Amino acid sequence: MAGDHAGADWLIAEARALGAETTQEAFTLDRLDPGDTYLEVGGTRIPGVPVFDAPATTGVSGPLSETGGIAVVALAPGAVYTGEYRHLRQSAGHDALVIVCSGTHPGLGLLNAEQFNTPYGAPAIHVGTGAIAADGRAARLVSDSTRTRTTARNVVVTLKGRDPARKPVVVMTPRSSWWQSTAERGGGLVCWLETLRALLAEPPACDTILTGNSGHELGHLGLDDFCARRPGWDQPDGAVWIHYGANIGAAGGVLSVVSADDRLRTAMRDALTEAGHPPDVVAPKTLVPSGETRDIHRAGGRYVTLVGTNPWFHLPDDRWPATVDVPAIARVAAGAAAMAVRLTR
Repeated sequence: MAGDHAGADWLIAEARALGAETTQEAFTLDRLDPGDTYLEVGGTRIPGVPVFDAPATTGVSGPLSETGGIAVVALAPGAVYTGEYRHLRQSAGHDALVIVCSGTHPGLGLLNAEQFNTPYGAPAIHVGTGAIAADGRAARLVSDSTRTRTTARNVVVTLKGRDPARKPVVVMTPRSSWWQSTAERGGGLVCWLETLRALLAEPPACDTILTGNSGHELGHLGLDDFCARRPGWDQPDGAVWIHYGANIGAAGGVLSVVSADDRLRTAMRDALTEAGHPPDVVAPKTLVPSGETRDIHRAGGRYVTLVGTNPWFHLPDDRWPATVDVPAIARVAAGAAAMAVRLTR
């Protein structure tokens, strides 16, 4: 977890440089440490990465097919949020699964482990774009791993409001992911820090909590811990949530505002427009978000999410500077911070 702790320390330093007092909320998890992970075909080993919520195996043999034996399926990282993916993982009748990365750019795109704490289905691994096909050849899949008890950290800033009777506001962004994920996570962190700067300059009337959560790619473990410490905040009469999601300001991306609440959706749209960066999409209020606020949505809580698209989503090549649009991030951060200040007045 060295990377997780280094990321937490960086965010703490940035928040403190703005004048904020920070706290850390640690939670435990059984970290997955991959061992031998490969698909062996005709004496050649194709390296892979485990699917982090699939069981391990020291070896499954069978033909490469589309359905039985060792199934080979091309999937983009976003497929994890579909019902078809769960059926494929749980009920498709194969003995093992090879996920071949599919997307706008080639590479090794990993799918989030929505059930990290409760692995399910057949053993499964990821391999790179074009690495293998369902061509009937005999193969052997190995996905060895161990679990190690450890901790991760959420970074939390609490700003006490002048009116404790008002409902709290939570400003949330994930700070963990696969690979470097510069565009995936960077824009949300910039928005989070700019919102913190703006709220320190104009202190809120209501209690306002900013949280940079770990465990995003592992079934939102950090959000689960944050909510467990604050029972009822995800409910209709709980907190109001601003979520800075994935890919904000990604080069070539599309920015969306997502909320089931008409007021919050309109307020964020208008604030971004005033800042010179209107959203490309204002999603219908019936849309169920796919990130952290999916959990808030299902609990009936009030939220507004900013989320974008990214041609390098979950790929190792999502790196500075090619994948980010810095002026766009600056405009979005300014608009989102202004909206947060108005909401907390």
